[in-house]
Amino acid sequence: MKKTIRFRLNGKPTTLETDGDRTLLWVLRTDLGLTGTKYGCGEAICGACTVVVNGEAVRSCSVPVSSVDGAEVVTIEGLTRGGKLHPLQEAFIEHGGFQCGYCTPGMIMNAYAFLRAHPKASREEIVKGMEDNLCRCGAHQRIIAAIEEVAHGAGGAS
Repeated sequence: MKKTIRFRLNGKPTTLETDGDRTLLWVLRTDLGLTGTKYGCGEAICGACTVVVNGEAVRSCSVPVSSVDGAEVVTIEGLTRGGKLHPLQEAFIEHGGFQCGYCTPGMIMNAYAFLRAHPKASREEIVKGMEDNLCRCGAHQRIIAAIEEVAHGAGGAS
């Protein structure tokens, strides 16, 4: 059954007419063309589909789009401002925090939400905060180093 869903997406008002039970992941990718959010396991385990909803990292593959009605949703595409990469995106590049790159958007979005809640997190806190996002290529140490640089640097996660 179609439903009108209204939310802010990457700072812009968005209205769709869709089945409210569809997952946020597929609405973002197929209806709105935001393909930075990746399909990984489809079971909310790997974290490739992570986006931020009202400041919280969520697995978009398991969230019905109806649950974001009235919410603020941020995807990897929403972190860039005026053509300038977010400090986390820059740190991932600088540290080589990706290999195949498939997990990178979900990693960055999880780190973004985590650092907004814990802006000066220790390495141990970062490791714990990122443990549920999986990287199959082995870039995990470089990912942690990139996040740690942002947490301890002047860039911040905002």
